[in-house]
Order: sequence, then C-alpha cells, then structure tokens
Amino acid sequence: MSLFTLILLALVQGITEFLPVSSSAHLILAPGAAGFEDQGVLIDLMAHVGSLAAVMIYFRRDVAAALEGKIALAQGRVTPGGRLVLLISAATPPVLLAGGVLYFSGLADALRSPALIAWMMILFAIPLWAADHFGRKAVTTQTLGLRSAVLIGLAQALALLPGASRSGVTMTAARAVGMDRAEAARFSMLMSIPVIGAFGLIGVIELARGADLGASLTEGLIMAGLSFAAAYVAIAVLMRFVERIGFLPFVIYRVALGVAILVLIA
Repeated sequence: MSLFTLILLALVQGITEFLPVSSSAHLILAPGAAGFEDQGVLIDLMAHVGSLAAVMIYFRRDVAAALEGKIALAQGRVTPGGRLVLLISAATPPVLLAGGVLYFSGLADALRSPALIAWMMILFAIPLWAADHFGRKAVTTQTLGLRSAVLIGLAQALALLPGASRSGVTMTAARAVGMDRAEAARFSMLMSIPVIGAFGLIGVIELARGADLGASLTEGLIMAGLSFAAAYVAIAVLMRFVERIGFLPFVIYRVALGVAILVLIA
C-alpha cells in the first residue's frame, strides 16, 4: 500500500470521525473514488486506534475525571467524573446492541450502498440544521438527565446507517435536549470512546478469525499515527470554532455530497 493511500485514508478517517459528516460513508466511498482496493481489516483497526488515542488525549482531563469517578462510584460517591460515566454508560448500550445485531447477522455489508449513503447524508442534515437553529443552550453534562442521555444514545444507534454520522446524530440529539454547540460536541466525542473501542474490538475479532490483513504491520502503525494526527487537529479545530460557525457548513456539505453521489449514480 502506497504512502499516498495511507495518508488519504488517514485524513478521511481522522477528520471525518468527529465531524458531523459520516466517517463510515467517506471510508466506503474513498476506495472507489480514488481508484484503489478496499484497505483491509488491519488498516481499519489501526485507523480507529489512532482516532481513539486522539479523543482520549485531547479530553484527557475528562478521561482522568471519569476514571476517578468510577472509583468514587464504587465507594458510593457521585463526583462530576462519576456522573459523566453514568451518562455515557446510559447512552452507549443502544448502539452496541444494534451494532451487534448488524455484525452477527451479516446485514452490515448490505448497508454499504452509495445510494443509501447519499440519502442518509441528505436526510440527516435536516434535523442537524433544525436542532442547531432552534435548540436551547441551557444544559451541560453536569445538568443533563439520564433520560436525555438515553435519548442521545438511541439517536447514536442510527449512526450505523452509513451516511447518518455518529457525531452528527449525537450532536443533533444533544442540541435538541438543550446543550450548546460546544457541550454537544464535547459530549458526542466523549461518547465515542466506548463506541470506537467496540469497533476496534470487532477488528481484533476479524483478525483472530483469519481475515485478510490487507496491509503490513508497519503500514498499520503508520496509519495509526497519521489518523491520530488528523483526528487530533479535527477535534481541536471543531472545539475552537464550533460556537462561532455552528453546524450549517456541515449541513451544506452533507447535502452537496449526497446530491453529487445521486447525480453520479444516475
């Protein structure tokens, strides 16, 4: 696999993983658009490793607080970090359950359709715009209720549709329940930690079952490093400018890409 291919895939994975534009859709479309074969299990796994490292390091204070909060919860005390753990724990099961059904039933491959991706890109742009335009700005992770966290988690399960975007649907739901843009983005990214970890576990299972690596370990490590760098920059830029620019640029991009795909298909 060429260095150009690794750089392209790393940019696609790292940048789109945390922006509300669907990383899965871009990773499905990228090989065909650039004219190279599917990247294989190892590259996918290492790309997720890089993204996971980026979000954990960028939000290292939240991660440290959550780890301390787990200990406090075990001792019967609820700290801010422990409350964050409870919220993420309440939001995570729906996507893991739905993902398990798709994976073990073999339906996941049936969803890798360019037409489906195009329509999901367009359709899920509408609630993203509406929630951002009409949403309140009164709720933080310290005032978010467990019921609202479960609702955000249910929305996250929709991200298994390629083109829907995990970050997009969770930010949409977070804005709908009253979080401001920065809090919605922050909570969405913290929610991604167990989800990306689960996707990485699937990659490990595939490798253990003898799946074709598709690349060497050296190429995998390069992918992890490049994906980490791209994801870290994407997170930093989004968190710095999200309150100022809002989600409208991503809405426009989603609709434009969806329409372009439909035109190419037609």
